[in-house]
Amino acid sequence: MFELNQDYLKLPGSYLFSTIGKKVAAFSAAHPDKKIIRLGIGDVTLPLAPAVIRALHEAVDEMGQAETFRGYAPDLGYDFLRNAIAQEYRSLNCDIAADEIFVSDGAKGDSANIQEIFAKESRIAVCDPVYPVYVDSNVMAGRTGTWNPDTQTWSDVIYMPCTGENGFVPELPKETPDLIYLCFPNNPTGGTLTKDELQVWVDYANKNGAVILFDAAYEAYISEPGVPHSIYACEGARTCAIELKSFSKNAGFTGLRLGYTVVPKELKRGNTAVHALWARRHGTKYNGAPYIVQRAGEAVLSPEGKKQTAEQVAYYMRNAGTIKKGLADAGFTVYGGVNSPYVWLKTPEGMSSWAFFDELLERLNIVGTPGSGFGPSGEGYFRLTGFGTYENTLEAIGRIRSF
Repeated sequence: MFELNQDYLKLPGSYLFSTIGKKVAAFSAAHPDKKIIRLGIGDVTLPLAPAVIRALHEAVDEMGQAETFRGYAPDLGYDFLRNAIAQEYRSLNCDIAADEIFVSDGAKGDSANIQEIFAKESRIAVCDPVYPVYVDSNVMAGRTGTWNPDTQTWSDVIYMPCTGENGFVPELPKETPDLIYLCFPNNPTGGTLTKDELQVWVDYANKNGAVILFDAAYEAYISEPGVPHSIYACEGARTCAIELKSFSKNAGFTGLRLGYTVVPKELKRGNTAVHALWARRHGTKYNGAPYIVQRAGEAVLSPEGKKQTAEQVAYYMRNAGTIKKGLADAGFTVYGGVNSPYVWLKTPEGMSSWAFFDELLERLNIVGTPGSGFGPSGEGYFRLTGFGTYENTLEAIGRIRSF
């Protein structure tokens, strides 16, 4: 008789955004006359940039001609895209070769799958609050120990609290981890690390033989000087860090699906290069992102594509700034919204994050994300996103002012 993977059965409830989706669907079914403004999930709303659309059309036409038809994509990515990404790193003064770049269908999958190449006994450290995929994928791998429903924590996970008290900057953990998940600009808090602060983590990882899994999905939203656009801006990062990036938030590819992971060849344990293991895993389990999507990604990195997507980023950041100012004017304590499209706010005194979610949905018909869904240190906080339309953003702030 077959048995189920017991580690999957340890997962508490459903995925955060699935739970939100069910709540919203139920409310919408019960109140079909209500206009719901969705500022919860980090999905984009602007259409793809003209340069991207043109590249997609050209690539589709190529697929209709025998001379230019493509079948299976190279499992590690087409050279034209990997070379374009490598050039972007060179523009940041980061030494990354094209063959150290692994093209995929998005950073979410990579951030969930990267743990597979590390030992089951590896201890993970995560910022708290944190993007749920990091922890959930390690639960599935049997790496997190037992769940404590009272503290909302896993026994074998090292939590690094990020709250208003420490400026949402994690402190070096007292226990020594093997894998360190860092996401900056941060989802959900919108916080950042300066280059000097990030260098501390790189030095720590090299000293302790740890690997940093650095999620830079929101790099395009950095506006302040001194905030690095890549962990490879730090000395020594090539021997301790893996970087995950995405085309979803900077270019609106949430529906197209495209991302990449950088694994430097100097990152080794003993005589084994992590690069080789990820290449083996990638080649075994993945047939490559579609040709037409990779051509679209190449267009994003063209001069025209950069200009057009930068305008989209500015649009979303205007939304975030509008949310932040509106909330502050309404008396809320707010963070983020400067180097990130996310605004992180304190819930009203005495109100839990899920109670605030229900209040916003039922009274104001606005959807956000409860902070506790990102980890125990997220309780008492709430996330709103700048990825809506500007008109809906203004309307939402008007409703919140009446809260």
